[in-house]
Amino acid sequence: MEQAKSNSPKLFVSTAIENKDEVEERYERAYNYFQSLVADCTEKEAHDALNNAVCKNHEEVSVGMLMSILTEPQNATKCYRDLTLITRDGLTCVLNNLSNLILERYLKFSDTTRNQLMWLIKEMIRNAVTGIDNVCWNLMRYASGGDITPKNIILVESLLDMFIEHRGWLDKFPVLICMVVYTYLRLVEDHNIPQLMNLRQKEVNFVITLIRERFTDVLSLGRDLVRLLQNVARIPEFNQLWQDILVNPKSLSPTFTNVLQLLQTRTSRRYLQSRLTPDMERKLVFLTSQVRFGHHKKYQEWFQRQYLATPESQSLRSDMIRFIVGVIHPTNELLCSDIIPRWAVIGWLLTTCTSNVAASNAKLALFYDWLFYDPEKDNIMNIEPAILVMHHSMRSHPAVTATLLDFLCRIIPNFYPPYAEKVRQGIFNSLQQIIEKRVLPNLHPLFDSQKLDRELRSTVRETFKEFCTNGNGEGVSGIRDEGTDDAIPRVGSDEPAFSDDEEETITPTIAEDTDDDDLPLSEVRARERPELAAALPLVLRPLAETLLDERTSSSATALLDACGSPSPTPKALADLFAAAVQEATPLRISNNPAPAELDNAINSPLFSMFNYLIDSSSGAEHKRKLVLETFKEIHSQGSLRCVGFSLLFYLRVCYERDRRSERDSAKRRNVKFKADVYKDYCSYLELKLAESLADDFERCQEYDTNVLVWLIPDVYREFKDQAQNHIRLLHAIVSTLDACQLQRLICLTLQGNLMMFKSDDITTMLSTSLGWETFEQYCLWQLLTAHDISVEDVLPIIPKLSFKEHSEALTSVLLMLKQERPTADVVRQLFCRTYDEEDTSVVSTLMYWCQDYEDKVGDLVAALLSTRYPGTSPNKRKRPGKYSMPPNAPPSAELVLKHLEQMRMCCVEQDDMSIFNMECMQKALQQAQSNSSDSLREEEIVKPKQAKRRKKAISDSD
Repeated sequence: MEQAKSNSPKLFVSTAIENKDEVEERYERAYNYFQSLVADCTEKEAHDALNNAVCKNHEEVSVGMLMSILTEPQNATKCYRDLTLITRDGLTCVLNNLSNLILERYLKFSDTTRNQLMWLIKEMIRNAVTGIDNVCWNLMRYASGGDITPKNIILVESLLDMFIEHRGWLDKFPVLICMVVYTYLRLVEDHNIPQLMNLRQKEVNFVITLIRERFTDVLSLGRDLVRLLQNVARIPEFNQLWQDILVNPKSLSPTFTNVLQLLQTRTSRRYLQSRLTPDMERKLVFLTSQVRFGHHKKYQEWFQRQYLATPESQSLRSDMIRFIVGVIHPTNELLCSDIIPRWAVIGWLLTTCTSNVAASNAKLALFYDWLFYDPEKDNIMNIEPAILVMHHSMRSHPAVTATLLDFLCRIIPNFYPPYAEKVRQGIFNSLQQIIEKRVLPNLHPLFDSQKLDRELRSTVRETFKEFCTNGNGEGVSGIRDEGTDDAIPRVGSDEPAFSDDEEETITPTIAEDTDDDDLPLSEVRARERPELAAALPLVLRPLAETLLDERTSSSATALLDACGSPSPTPKALADLFAAAVQEATPLRISNNPAPAELDNAINSPLFSMFNYLIDSSSGAEHKRKLVLETFKEIHSQGSLRCVGFSLLFYLRVCYERDRRSERDSAKRRNVKFKADVYKDYCSYLELKLAESLADDFERCQEYDTNVLVWLIPDVYREFKDQAQNHIRLLHAIVSTLDACQLQRLICLTLQGNLMMFKSDDITTMLSTSLGWETFEQYCLWQLLTAHDISVEDVLPIIPKLSFKEHSEALTSVLLMLKQERPTADVVRQLFCRTYDEEDTSVVSTLMYWCQDYEDKVGDLVAALLSTRYPGTSPNKRKRPGKYSMPPNAPPSAELVLKHLEQMRMCCVEQDDMSIFNMECMQKALQQAQSNSSDSLREEEIVKPKQAKRRKKAISDSD
């Protein structure tokens, strides 16, 4: 065995002083195991031995055979054939290990290993092995820009020849086509030397062909496609392509209208990432996430020696700036730390440019997202670095700020003259967002700095006059200039600077971290984390990238179906789906959605996850638990606020779909709404069901009111015990409704299809509602009326209603009383109301009732007054009258008399004292007068002049 180890072939190039790493040792062990199985065997014996071994140790055998293919060209053909015969997983294990090798160790590959890798990839392409496109993607990342060394050129040309030879296979992968176009369009720029002209022409011909033939696919590359095309516009073939793009766009694709369509589309982060080798990416991520400011110079110097030392590497700076701007989006914790900020790294890259062309391209890369910035689609983190580079450079590197401001002014008329106004608007949108999100509190100190020469200051002030000081001494943020010393982070000796200022004490100035939708930080973190796909097992990474690109239910299902062994962590899935869902189209429906609209609405990654919650098939429990764990992680992060109501929406769509599929009306009535799915979801996340419903409705109203209204009948039917009278849930509804939606709910109530209230404990809900907005209370009382809530249910709040502060509720109660007959309980509660001479609600109600029920009103009021002044005889107290009230009735004597006095004044004005002439009223008043203190004595109204009887209102019975 020792002899076998010493004679094993080498995957990597290593020096004598380098120890073997764990990857190399693993591959050597697997190779030796494979050799022990087939040594001194006939072909049949070897095949039988491999088949027996692969049943027990599939991965070990596969890895051993992979190493043999990569290191032994003479045995590769036979070994690959045997590998395809014994594989139990369609070569998935081999592809996973191959991708890992490329991403982690490609730069250490020996020449033999590199050659054999290309041979193996071509064989797999010929055999249409599923997943080989992902291996191609990973390998293409090493076809580096800014590098014309022989090894890089060999890789670039080998890949190009492979794609040309297997063009039919390539056409099956639109995303890979975009990657090929993006990669070679970038590489053409570097190959402008005589010894590379043949390669360059081959690249030009192939890229032009791909763009013209697959332009609809290539459109998804977005605005950075235009940036790369600009760099090669002088090449005749690309010049002609530009003419077609600008003058004859329909010749390229029926869906292509003009170049603005590209410029307004943000380029996916995966393409910006692809132009850095994995090794460069790791170093830049390390620099911006681990290195403290003040300790960064040695890392920058090493990075420059490694990647930026040659003249050809000048063009690489643009790739790095686009990567930093578009891919590296730090968390708030990182921004608040002393880690070197993005703007400082970009400033270093700008100051080390020695080529004018490279410097101009680097500035364009920095400002590129500004030019057509749309706050609804773009991310403020893409425009933040440029403004911070200018702001922080003003002290120690004013020339950097000056060149950037000059570039920003000149780009408006010169980028593309016909779109000058659109570019101006994009830049203005960027500056407005910068101020609104408090990246900088005021732009005046930057645009009108004394460190800028007079001509540039004049140009800047003229170009951006809306953002300079106005006549009141205020900037666009409303902060007066003399106050900006406190508002703007000081640019002093304690501020971060570039590498040559390392001797200073560093305390970074931090801007607020937020994104274009002003989402919570946890959502920004999940959305912008660059390692989303990298956190998953290798086999899932291409599916994850597809999910991030397409953001559809099918792409999410493909990923979740593939989650087996090894299984991704819930945290990795939570981050991935949070990013995919946040960039997907938000849930929206019309007032009365058709089935097709509903099907389209659930074509989102989130809804594919719900499929696994209702799947009752055998073997589905593992996926169900994984999805629930993922939702639990999402909930703990707070990264998605739409899961709960989206699940309710999904269950309603399934319910409607199941009902439509049943032609028999009886069976249709028996279709059940799967409420248990939502209950299980709440239980697993340890959420209280009622509070979860309220939370979800509150979040739903932020997304789409039509969705909320559409869910109401099912929620109140299926979760009746939790939903009815729930204050927060009800407020979420009434604060959302418009008049049309309110009418819709009332109609559902009248049809018997909606029951939102129950009599139990309705008083608490009504008391809480008194602080709601006018229209919210209006909606509430309209719904209460539709539900036939009785006056007895609302009696306890009558004394609490202030005629000034609670006029909406008081008006509604009065209208309810208008429809009722007077009772002892109602009269008692009316007289409990606080007296205010401006408040006529009590007297108005009594006077209205007197039109039909004067005798009854008189008896009730007299009985109430008598209970406040009981007689001296105990026997009399034991013989209550017909309308007598208990002696512990709440209104005080003083309060009753005050209301009666107000009623008396109203009767005097109407010249109708009939109710006070009633015998029962005269007795009660006399009793009150004889038992009251002088301060409470009623004005003499006993035996007043005979007044005419009140005319009764004509009723239907009359």
